[in-house]
Amino acid sequence: MHNVCLSTAYLAPVQYYCKLFHFANVSIETVENYPKQTYRNRCLIAGANGPLTLSIPIEKPDTPKCLTRDIRISNHGNWRHLHWNAITSSYNTSPFFEYYADDFFPFYEKKYRFLLDFNEKLREQICALLDLSPVVDYTTTYLTDRPCDFRELIRPRHPGKDSAFRPIPYYQVFGERFGFLPNLSIIDLLFNMGSESLLILRDSHLSV
Repeated sequence: MHNVCLSTAYLAPVQYYCKLFHFANVSIETVENYPKQTYRNRCLIAGANGPLTLSIPIEKPDTPKCLTRDIRISNHGNWRHLHWNAITSSYNTSPFFEYYADDFFPFYEKKYRFLLDFNEKLREQICALLDLSPVVDYTTTYLTDRPCDFRELIRPRHPGKDSAFRPIPYYQVFGERFGFLPNLSIIDLLFNMGSESLLILRDSHLSV
């Protein structure tokens, strides 16, 4: 299959990991002008009161345009503690939270300087837990004609058309309260379904 091009993402949604499952080669965009309000620094989980957005604060760049690879994480607001508390309160009753919690907790103790580094270390950990092994490279020039380009299609607001993605319902802790919430962060799938997450990733992607 063609190489797929993705943005970096913080605890990316299920749709993102469907691409990592179905494409053997992945390019992560690093030299774009950093866009705001995307999955690059935020994720969506299922909280007790419904969908909950977790956002990583970033330092204001020195110039109006800043490359994604140069975006620095801000230590403002004790966000690591707040994010981990939110994740714990949302998923501590899920079937596999205790099994995976120790794999994620260290990311909320260590301070990473750059958003890209933090996101990529998390992605590598999640891929290892899911037994995914795509060949990943990082862009050095910005190209607009990349095949299978999902850099701007996988986003929280006004997502682009992805005819290959068909979210398959799975068990969720608050499913009886809110119904199935599609395309949440991959940790929602992992904490609820464990090793069966791979089956959801497989079946949520259509051949087109």
